[in-house]
Amino acid sequence: MNKIFVRTKSVQRFISTMAALNGRGDGVPGMALIFGEPGLGKSRTAAWYVAQDNGAVYLRTKKLMTGRWLLEELVAELGEAPAWKTSDLFRQACDQLMSRPRIVFFDEVDYLAYDARVIETLRDLHDITNAPFVFIGMDRADMKLKRYRHLYDRFSEVLKFKPLDKDDVKKVTEEMTDLKFSGDAIDWITEHTQGMIRQVIIGLHRAEKIARARNLKQITSGDLAGK
Repeated sequence: MNKIFVRTKSVQRFISTMAALNGRGDGVPGMALIFGEPGLGKSRTAAWYVAQDNGAVYLRTKKLMTGRWLLEELVAELGEAPAWKTSDLFRQACDQLMSRPRIVFFDEVDYLAYDARVIETLRDLHDITNAPFVFIGMDRADMKLKRYRHLYDRFSEVLKFKPLDKDDVKKVTEEMTDLKFSGDAIDWITEHTQGMIRQVIIGLHRAEKIARARNLKQITSGDLAGK
């Protein structure tokens, strides 16, 4: 398969969301929430964006992560050696984000949703530095974070990733593989993967194996169904 990042409809909406966040007016909060079911490409899209944006930071939270642990990883990602005291870690993060403003992505934010101290620490960091923060979570992340009204009010952008539709799947097959797929094959992939980009990519890998084994130039739904 071709190593290429496909700009599906959800990716295009993500790009528009980032543009709005970066171009927000004075007084507009700089926080965004991106959420959706697993397997839709949220993390992959954020990692792709960070690779294109000089200075953007991607931080994956962990289930056991405390506020201190989070600050240590954030400070390290911002390019500074983490201090020992929590108060100094917070000051380091503020100094770095104020001296060099940049977008920070916090992935798997669901892990933090039940820790008010961590959530409020992130809100404090945003309020002090005005740095753009992007929270990435699962399909009910919006409901989990709504309990923190002072935080949720700061989400100037909220984007829900959606499953790939047939046009998206067709675009992925055209850009990620040199194989030809019949219309019924596109329908089959869309239905059987439920539009999950992760499953679509797995399906394309399988289709390439089938094509090599049978010396096929075009894949049909029958080929994918094993007929």
